[in-house]
Amino acid sequence: IVDYLKTGWTRPQLLGLFAAAGLTPRGALRTTKSPAVELGLTDPSVDDDAILAAMLAHPVLVNRPIVCTAKGVRLCRPSETVLDLLDRLPPGPFAKEDGAPLIDPEGRRVG
Repeated sequence: IVDYLKTGWTRPQLLGLFAAAGLTPRGALRTTKSPAVELGLTDPSVDDDAILAAMLAHPVLVNRPIVCTAKGVRLCRPSETVLDLLDRLPPGPFAKEDGAPLIDPEGRRVG
């Protein structure tokens, strides 16, 4: 677990995560609950280098969670996509933040 809001990111960290997840800086840009709009980063003319520099200065600009396991690296949005990266599912029942069921009481994925 990287407490990125506290420690920040390094350029190699972000480039490595993005490459492993098949993302670009723009694809990993968090546009809600972040200063992305105020900084002008959502403008299509802003290049990936500028977005990456802004992410280094403002760690909250990186969308999350980015999860790394032996099965791969992925930006887990929606959050249930993290289940694809786990070796085993957590015991059920298990639900999303909004209460939608993800794992039934028998430990099987819902949906």
